Amino acid sequence: MADRITLQLARYRPEEEPEPSFQEYEVPCREDWVVLDGLNYVKDRLDGTLSYRWSCRMGICGSCGMTVNGEPKLTCATFLADYVPGPVRVEPLRNFPVIRDLVVELGDFMRKLTSVQPWIVREEEKPLSEGEYRQTPAQLDLYQQYSMCINCMLCYAACPVYGLDPKFLGPAAIALAQRYNLDSRDQGVGERLEVLSQDEGIWGCTFVGDCTRVCPKNVDPAGAIQRYKLTAALEWLKGFFVPWGAR
Repeated sequence: MADRITLQLARYRPEEEPEPSFQEYEVPCREDWVVLDGLNYVKDRLDGTLSYRWSCRMGICGSCGMTVNGEPKLTCATFLADYVPGPVRVEPLRNFPVIRDLVVELGDFMRKLTSVQPWIVREEEKPLSEGEYRQTPAQLDLYQQYSMCINCMLCYAACPVYGLDPKFLGPAAIALAQRYNLDSRDQGVGERLEVLSQDEGIWGCTFVGDCTRVCPKNVDPAGAIQRYKLTAALEWLKGFFVPWGAR
C-alpha cells in the first residue's frame, strides 16, 4: 500500500473568491487512517485555513458528512486505504449552500426537522405517582430502526427530489417523524399528519432509494416514507367515515 495519498479538497472563501476551486494536499496513507484523519493532518500540518466540521470521530454526531469521490460519506468512517492510489476528492455535501470550504448551511434542514415535531407529544401527562410509561420489547422494535438517525444529512445530499425541489421535507425528517408516530408513548400522529401529508411531504418522494443506500446507520428512510404513504392513504379513506377527533 502507498504511504502517501493526494487529497483534492474543495476550497471556497466567499470573502476572497467568487467561485469554489480545488487544492491538492499530500497526506500519509496509513491503514487505520480515515478521510477525517487526512483533513486533520492538512489542518494541523499544511494549511490552517481549511474549514470543515467534525466532533466525535465515532460515527455518532453526524457532523463530518462530506462528499468523497462523488458519494455522501461520514469522513470519520471512510478509510483512505480504500481509495489507493488516489486521488481522493472531498467536497461539501450536495444540495446545501456552502458557507466556506467544506462547511454547509444547516438552517433549511433544521427547520424541516422541527416541523415534524421529532419528540414525544402527549395530549395529557399522567401523574408522576403512576410511574413511567412502559414499553414492551415488541413496541420498541416497531420504531427502533428509525431512531438510529444521527442527522448527518447524507440522505439529503443523495436525494434527487430534494436537489430539484428544496421545499421537499426530505428523508431524515420523515423517518424521524415515523419514529415517533410508531412510539407507543406518543400522541402526536394527527399533528404530524398535517405536515407529512402535504405535497412537499411524503408524496414528493419518488422512491429512488438513494437515501437508504447512503445511510451510515441503516435507518432506511425510503422504507419509512413508503410505509407512511400507506398510513396516510388509509387515514384519508377513514376521514370519509370517521372524523379524526372522534377516533
